[in-house]
Amino acid sequence: MNKQLLLGAEAIALGALDAGISGVYAYPGTPSTEITEYIQKNKARRAQPVRSTWAANEKTAYEAALGMSYAGKRALVCMKHVGLNVAADAFINSAITGVNGGLVVAVADDPSMHSSQNEQDSRVYGKFAMVPVVEPASQQELYDTTRDAFDLSESLQLPVLLRLTTRLAHSRAGVEAKAPREQNPLNALYAPERFVLMPHNARRQYNHLLGMQDRLEVLSEHSPLNRLIPGTGTTGVLAFGIAFNYVMEVREAHGLSFPLFKIGQYPLPRKQIEDLFQSCETILVAEEGYPVYEELLRGYFGNKNIHGRLDGALPRAGELNSDSVARALGIEKKELLTVPEIVVNRPPELCKGCGHRDMFEALNTVMHSFSEHHVFSDIGCYTLGALPPFNAIHTCVDMGASITMAKGAADAGLRPAVAVIGDSTFTHSGMTGLLDALNDRSAVTVIIADNDTTAMTGGQNSSANGSRLLAICRGLGVEEQHLRTIIPLKSHLEENIAVLREEIAWEGVSVVIAERECIETAARKKRQKVAKP
Repeated sequence: MNKQLLLGAEAIALGALDAGISGVYAYPGTPSTEITEYIQKNKARRAQPVRSTWAANEKTAYEAALGMSYAGKRALVCMKHVGLNVAADAFINSAITGVNGGLVVAVADDPSMHSSQNEQDSRVYGKFAMVPVVEPASQQELYDTTRDAFDLSESLQLPVLLRLTTRLAHSRAGVEAKAPREQNPLNALYAPERFVLMPHNARRQYNHLLGMQDRLEVLSEHSPLNRLIPGTGTTGVLAFGIAFNYVMEVREAHGLSFPLFKIGQYPLPRKQIEDLFQSCETILVAEEGYPVYEELLRGYFGNKNIHGRLDGALPRAGELNSDSVARALGIEKKELLTVPEIVVNRPPELCKGCGHRDMFEALNTVMHSFSEHHVFSDIGCYTLGALPPFNAIHTCVDMGASITMAKGAADAGLRPAVAVIGDSTFTHSGMTGLLDALNDRSAVTVIIADNDTTAMTGGQNSSANGSRLLAICRGLGVEEQHLRTIIPLKSHLEENIAVLREEIAWEGVSVVIAERECIETAARKKRQKVAKP
């Protein structure tokens, strides 16, 4: 059967496989994780091997994908929106070097911050890099557009940014697949004038990129992702990506016939947009995320007749929905039924039996002996230690910030300065912070919560754990007598308290690795073992 019921993330994965990728590179991050997982599991779809193990972070993932492209093969690189911050250096500069084999970066944004620290809009990065950006509005479009994006990348010799959002990534719909194509042959590109970004090469390549912008706009004018749905009336709507679905719901539910221009490829198809502005007195701009193109359109056409997120017609923060779009069009929703509050909302918590619970219990016992106690933490399951009953951590800003913030606080004179970081986050972006602390001999205690997996996103492989973490810390220069391991179990509580107390008192860099496998992955392994005949 060619038609399958797929998540939006899975539609991208299948589209990439059928486009003939030779590798996918990614670091797990909701809502993008399922793209890589689908490729890892879907071996039957591969005529040839596809590299699909997890990278240490998004920067290493992007650079490896660029290397595969340099070799002439097609590569997909996946991440969530904040991951593009980590990969930004490579991403921006790859627009200057260009690519050889097709390179598509799938970035899953998270408006309303369902599982993220912010709701930044990746289209800003695409506009900044001046590369094509595609933003499909359905699972079928995600599949088709992913395939087309590799062709577009190779024809332009540019990376293509494929943007989706949480609601589309994690909803299912039928997707009709096409016959897969073969992988590209190995065809490494010898072009130091492009890829060696010394200033004289970089200036020439940048001017080349600038010269391509008119061509990119012409391609947008003819893209099947950009199309006008004719209508009547003085109000027109520009709908971007998934916002098109909400606008269509309102249009059909209320029998409206306003002209609607769907946009899913950038840069903007300016000529077609100008036609809409000339035929309508008022324009509503519906885009999921930042008012990226509303701001641009106000620059083109002035502020007078443009409405959207900037003037409050649509909410400035969070996801759009059909109700918010209806209100922006002057239609008030009638409340027909009040839903009683049957179940009180419950905040998330660490799993019962999780080793982090025992780690935090030991840490709290030690830290509460100080009149001032601040614990700098990071992004992972252990971030839930900020909530009751532990209330054990006081910061969580971005990947790897626990160690560097603790270092800065120690440099300012704060004692004790303690960092809590997971094994996967440590290898993602914590190692360099530890190196800074060692170079400055800062009085910092780093607790690596090693649960042998990337647990928060579902149990993907961690880049290092156990003895490898010990080896990394030794290699960075942690003194052997201040590199300790503990087992976070109730039966080891007193011993763990003693170790933490000793290392927190040390006026230098110490590392304590709390080693205990994630209870969920351990249970999964046990079930799999029992299920085997």
